[in-house]
Amino acid sequence: MVDKEASGPGAASPSKYDRLIAAARAETAAATAVAHPCDETSLRGALEAAEAELIVPILVGPEAKIRAVAERHGLNLATVEIVDVPHSHAAAAKAVELVREGRAELLMKGSLHTDELMKEVTASATGLRTERRISHVFVMDVPGHAETLFITDAAINIFPDLDAKRDIIQNAIDLWRGVGLGTPKVAILSAVETVTTKIPSTIEAAALCKMAERGQITGGMLEGPLAFDNAVDPEAAAVKGIVSPVAGHAQILVVPDLEAGNMLAKNLTFLSHADAAGVVLGARVPIILTSRADSVRTRLASCAVAALYAGRRRRAAPAVAQ
Repeated sequence: MVDKEASGPGAASPSKYDRLIAAARAETAAATAVAHPCDETSLRGALEAAEAELIVPILVGPEAKIRAVAERHGLNLATVEIVDVPHSHAAAAKAVELVREGRAELLMKGSLHTDELMKEVTASATGLRTERRISHVFVMDVPGHAETLFITDAAINIFPDLDAKRDIIQNAIDLWRGVGLGTPKVAILSAVETVTTKIPSTIEAAALCKMAERGQITGGMLEGPLAFDNAVDPEAAAVKGIVSPVAGHAQILVVPDLEAGNMLAKNLTFLSHADAAGVVLGARVPIILTSRADSVRTRLASCAVAALYAGRRRRAAPAVAQ
């Protein structure tokens, strides 16, 4: 069971991930196109998420290969739909097609490369693009930190410009609110908390805060530039004399670029033993990105966040249409 995955100090109480998983179980399990689940990790992850009642997987890939992996590792495919295609590229294209046809509400990466899947997602004629820039959010469960942390974007946009950062922030805010976490406190990170021409990301942070004031970014409280310490530590913010409801209490951390974000997420993962679930946003449906190194609980958390977001969007859709 998921609860047994927790370990270390405080393991007896539900973790941040456990609460998200429990909330997602209350939703109707989302039909999920799983692109090329042709190794044990990706296939087991999809089946475990189905067993946890988070998703209803549709496995898209070479059927003989999927069944061989299942047989080799003792996995049961008796009730699972398989869509047979010849290779990983075809699997990515068909999985996206299932979403476009309305047969799937979520898309999940299997054992193919992320770029191969995202190429089909972003295809102009046959993909899943919207008016938003596509971006990635790490959903971090950091031991010793009271709240869930979102880090964005550390996987898709390498050097985002101001307009891209607007979409990156809005995607993360919408996810935070969409999974029922309330109004997020958003810190736009840089190396320092003062605006200086010597560090362009500080100027962009100030501009993004002004954009929020003018309604170009909605649904969250923004502050920036903030250095990492005064974003997450109240004492560090007080020492610098920063008076803000966000400083010291940030819940969404917006990094200057992919390099900074990737290093921050991996520092938390490997030095603080944090778990890092991952979801891609800005397409027609949430996309579940998992890594071969992910634990069972992290894979389930990625599915839970995406399924919870999809379920609440599903319920809100009729109200929007009226």
